[in-house]
Amino acid sequence: MSAPLEDITILDLTHVLAGPYCSMILSDLGAKVIKVEQPGTGDDTRHFPPFRDGFSAYFATINRNKQSIALDLKDDADRIVFERLLGQVDVVMENYRPGVMERLGYGWDSLSAKHPHLIYGAVSGFGHTGPDAERPAYDMVVQARGGVMSITGEKNREPVRVGASVGDIVAGMFLGHGLLAALYQRLKTGKGQKVDIAMLDSQLAILEHAVAITGETGIPPGPSGARHPSIAPFETYHTKDGLMVIACGNDTLFKRFCEIIGKPKWAKWDEFSTNLARCENVMLLRRKIEAITLAHPRAYWFELFTASGIPCAPIQNVAEAMQDPQILARNMVVDMPAPNDDRSFKAAGNPIKMSGLPDMTVAGAAPMLDGDRADILAWLDQRETAMRPAE
Repeated sequence: MSAPLEDITILDLTHVLAGPYCSMILSDLGAKVIKVEQPGTGDDTRHFPPFRDGFSAYFATINRNKQSIALDLKDDADRIVFERLLGQVDVVMENYRPGVMERLGYGWDSLSAKHPHLIYGAVSGFGHTGPDAERPAYDMVVQARGGVMSITGEKNREPVRVGASVGDIVAGMFLGHGLLAALYQRLKTGKGQKVDIAMLDSQLAILEHAVAITGETGIPPGPSGARHPSIAPFETYHTKDGLMVIACGNDTLFKRFCEIIGKPKWAKWDEFSTNLARCENVMLLRRKIEAITLAHPRAYWFELFTASGIPCAPIQNVAEAMQDPQILARNMVVDMPAPNDDRSFKAAGNPIKMSGLPDMTVAGAAPMLDGDRADILAWLDQRETAMRPAE
């Protein structure tokens, strides 16, 4: 079977997380990714712990199955190589501040004029338009400014960032969507286009309930801990030996839940008969539920609720999640080679499961800095030779 993007080549100038996360997704789908790095230092994440024999596991898991070439785009000889590559690839990606590529002579206007087939993907903190386009940003900056931190955490406590780097990761996902759409459009027009993704835009785009609530009421929601602001019961509950999640997303599930815990009359009470009523009386509902769940350990409730079709879950740490039988059955923890070491790195697998794409069980290795120069130049020679008209 062939991978869906196996005929697509990406020239990836991005570093750290948003861009590399996007190119990782596209690489998992079969694209050839040529990672362009700064000579001597490479991607910043090469210097992020944890390390094994001096090689960053953080860098490895985000840059698996890519090739690396080190090019200084201010050096004439390296610019020649870069421009040769531009003529042979489908997509160029960058995550510099707006204006940097233009000053180097490789902005969208210049590249599209010379390479009309080329798709240009840019991801930055604030996008390429607007009054703050040239401001720097990191994940936490856009989580704060985009509203995500204002609803994350517990009431009357200081705001906290989401534990995963959703500012970067979500922007990388949207960039991937945009690039795939541009590739599809090119099939119809023969022309590439620019895809401009802002991390800040991407944060607002994921605030589905918060935007709806604020737009309708004029009152922005605050942090609600683990509780969903528009559904009840839908949060963490104490049991005899710790917390678990119970999520009844509609009246039918709540009625079944009440029957299972031996309180069928609750579903008929005015305070609990509808989701709106339960949300208005959420603290009373929580106290009544916990008066029952505290009588037995989590394992008891998990088994009982699961057998009855009630959505629920234990709160697992990352180590527990990486050993979860369902996650393992879906090949979501994979091995990937580590340089000069028989032990593999552990990485998250590919969550995109396609009937025509073999599921990844072992990830390709991450590149050494400039480690693929010879192979890339040989590939480039072959491509250019194949394109020359026969004499």
